[in-house]
Amino acid sequence: MYLEGSLDHTLWTTAEAAEAAGVTPSVIYQWKKRGKLKPVNRTGWPRYRALDVLRVEQATRQRAGRTHAAA
Repeated sequence: MYLEGSLDHTLWTTAEAAEAAGVTPSVIYQWKKRGKLKPVNRTGWPRYRALDVLRVEQATRQRAGRTHAAA
């Protein structure tokens, strides 16, 4: 995935967020359910701020003791 522009203003779908974080879409849904990740919109399909997705992924990786994202 190519990243361009401000990650604070870039919005991703669940599938895009999962791809960028190196996880499955079900993990994104779990992060949402657990309150770790919040969609920015209130109606329609959820959209997530790219910066938020990457921060949650990094924090999860650090807690798990992994130093790099899954391939």
